[in-house]
Amino acid sequence: MNFFQKLNLIHSYLVRYKSASPKMKIEKMAPVISSSDSYACAKAAEFLGKGQVIAVPTDTIYGLACSANSPEAIKKLYAIKGRDSAKPVAICVTCVSDVRKWGESSHLSDDLLNSLLPGPVTVVLEKTKYLDNPFLNPTATKIGIRIPDHEFVNRVTKIFDKPVALTSANFSNEPSTLSIKEFEHLFGHLGAVFDGGVLSQGLEQNRTGSTVIDLSQSGAYNIIRRGISYERVVKIVESFDLKSIL
Repeated sequence: MNFFQKLNLIHSYLVRYKSASPKMKIEKMAPVISSSDSYACAKAAEFLGKGQVIAVPTDTIYGLACSANSPEAIKKLYAIKGRDSAKPVAICVTCVSDVRKWGESSHLSDDLLNSLLPGPVTVVLEKTKYLDNPFLNPTATKIGIRIPDHEFVNRVTKIFDKPVALTSANFSNEPSTLSIKEFEHLFGHLGAVFDGGVLSQGLEQNRTGSTVIDLSQSGAYNIIRRGISYERVVKIVESFDLKSIL
């Protein structure tokens, strides 16, 4: 191993194990709960209802989740991430009717949305009046919306019955995570960690997360992030005669 490889290794180690924002008070270590436990979904919804930030498995990577319409929860989420509030956070919902409640989608057919969702896709739409948290993407009029193809998350959002803010479970600028061991340095700032094992078959290329597509403009689409389902997503939207705006 040469000098520069050693230097990069040391830097990677330091970044991986630094804590969240130094202004954040470290609480006791979050309990780790198997997502397959019979009570896990109800417990996760309970934490969300109390304004806690929790870590959850999805169909792509691990995410940090909280109540999207809770100002205090969103502020806590950004503090844990060490993230600029100008960088948008997506929301996670249960079904296509929820997508329509929180995002302006009257120009999109049910057939199109049901072809894209659920799955590793984030659909970007204009916010509706119901998404009224001033701290959620305060500099943007749009919102990314996900329906993960993951039983645990889907059951949690169904029980909670409100939009759930969802972002990757890592400190800003760190790699996305496929196992809970990769973000242990955040445990002291979380309400709970729900362990779903190693995600996405542990494949490095899947750390890119969901494909993010802007569908806010009628008849058009814009790929914001290629993600892990890029080819499938483009094939679907173009089969519905949507045109790329790039």
